[in-house]
Amino acid sequence: MNANLDMSQASVAAAATGYIQPHALRELWFHTGTACNLACPFCLEGSKPGDDRLGRVTLADLKPLIDEAVAIGVEQFSFTGGEPFIVKGFVEILKYASQLRPSLVLTNGTDAVLKRLRQIAALRAQPHPISFRVSIDYADRERHDSGRGAGSFEKSWRTLEALHALGFKVSVARQIEKSEDAAAVKQAFAAQFSTYGLPPNTTLVGFPDFGRPGAQPKVPTVTEHCMTAYQSAETRRAFMCSFSKMAVKKDGRMRVYACTLVDDDPTYELGGTLAESLPKRVMLRHHRCYSCFAYGASCSEIAR
Repeated sequence: MNANLDMSQASVAAAATGYIQPHALRELWFHTGTACNLACPFCLEGSKPGDDRLGRVTLADLKPLIDEAVAIGVEQFSFTGGEPFIVKGFVEILKYASQLRPSLVLTNGTDAVLKRLRQIAALRAQPHPISFRVSIDYADRERHDSGRGAGSFEKSWRTLEALHALGFKVSVARQIEKSEDAAAVKQAFAAQFSTYGLPPNTTLVGFPDFGRPGAQPKVPTVTEHCMTAYQSAETRRAFMCSFSKMAVKKDGRMRVYACTLVDDDPTYELGGTLAESLPKRVMLRHHRCYSCFAYGASCSEIAR
């Protein structure tokens, strides 16, 4: 009887949902809003022109959270969208943040950025460095433009070239395909780096297909057993939800979420301040959590 009870308890433990217990706030992300100048059919945020699922932010919205994060000891601010550079006042937001900590901006690198290169150039004098990650899905022009629109490929590479020439660190976000030859993909991007005068060691960040907001694809469950049998204390600390949070604007209020990938699920809302959010355990039940577990996917570039 005791043996059967032990087996039953073991089965329950193995089936229990895995989780991350956050240990710090090293990186704070801000979602600038789901409005975008492009309407990519695969966008994990469902962004498009005029979209308001997540509201556009202002400096007044972000300043209290920026100041709170600095007091806590955050190491970096990161910004994503939508397209951050279509937000009125985003350059001022970036200027304020980079007075206090290094900042990273995720962008599609098309017209909204090219039109603001002079304003961006003025940010080189900031006390802390600003870096930019530009989304280029494939090293092939036709494949990239088929999702983002004709001419997007060239604009994004020209933006990378211009930002690098201005002295900013740049990186590239690409899409991962299950059947890809990873070495061949890296070689193809390396050829483009050379063409546009970028360093050969430019960071290339790959992402699997995360699906659209609200999607519920069937994926394996990340259980407590998964997180102990296949992960160590060290690797669990490398999960983004262990050391970062994301702030979004919903219904006119700033709210803190567990990470950059779960803002379509209100159960991941952790409060309105960082102090409220930090102690809360993050349950790995969102389908995108499986991508982090299976692929080691991470939006962060800070050293871990």
